[in-house]
Amino acid sequence: MDNTTIKPTEVKKDVKGELTYEDKVIQKIIGIALENVNGLLTVDGGFFSNIKDKLVNSDDVTSGISTEVGKKQVAVDMDVVVEYGKDIEDIYDQMKKLISEEVDKMTHLDVIEVNVNVVDIKTREEYEEDSETVQDKVTSAAQTTGKFASKQTNRAKNAMSNQTEKISDNLESEPRVK
Repeated sequence: MDNTTIKPTEVKKDVKGELTYEDKVIQKIIGIALENVNGLLTVDGGFFSNIKDKLVNSDDVTSGISTEVGKKQVAVDMDVVVEYGKDIEDIYDQMKKLISEEVDKMTHLDVIEVNVNVVDIKTREEYEEDSETVQDKVTSAAQTTGKFASKQTNRAKNAMSNQTEKISDNLESEPRVK
């Protein structure tokens, strides 16, 4: 058997292509990055998005984030609701820093513009109260109804058990009248 030695070739191929990002990808990076900004209650997705969020629990982190993605740069626009009593300019600075860092780290795109419009300000309690969805209310009502039905079933069981004991006692004892 012949041994053949294969010499590595030093010919380098120039691989061509293009890397692009859908807006949704950049929006998702931004949405996840903003989840822990102190004082930022929500990114407001507008009327229809807010209606959807009122009906069902939604974890759509892209809601309310609008982006323009180029080959090397990104511009971001969003409406937000901030917490009452917090420094809004500080929140904005945190948002710009996080957005720029995360987008650059993951895509190497340069964030050149972050436009934030504060559309509302609420206390944390107001926000949590407003955030309760129809789905949450239905679930809560179903749980309450279930607990009530369970309690009523237990009462009925206890009443039947007591009646059964009385009947059993009456059958075993002598009649009181003759």
